[in-house]
Amino acid sequence: MSDPTTDKAIAIPVLASLNIAETAAFYRDHLGFAGEAFGDYLIVRREAMEIHFWLADDRRYPEHTSCYIRGGQVVALHAEFTAKGVPGLSPFEVRPWNMKEFYIHDPHGNLLRFGCAPQEI
Repeated sequence: MSDPTTDKAIAIPVLASLNIAETAAFYRDHLGFAGEAFGDYLIVRREAMEIHFWLADDRRYPEHTSCYIRGGQVVALHAEFTAKGVPGLSPFEVRPWNMKEFYIHDPHGNLLRFGCAPQEI
């Protein structure tokens, strides 16, 4: 069991969902996350990645929200998502701010940005 007095705190994004069941299905079927819904709240996890969702009734919330997932593993994730034909997957390329990134919008508009520094590859 971990020791809460010595473990590092982590930040977990909490994004809006217009439909918890649709969100769970997209993250499971397209991105390989496992999830569990608690009424109007959803938690999805894949290895070290964790994202939470709350049920919203205004499309503007997810359409103006994003999260950043960083690390060397994103190279393999892009290859996996390409092979699966994930809808809306952007090219994996170095951006003007010197990060190699790709993007995916989930069905409700949340932007997932995956990236790493080129030297992390």
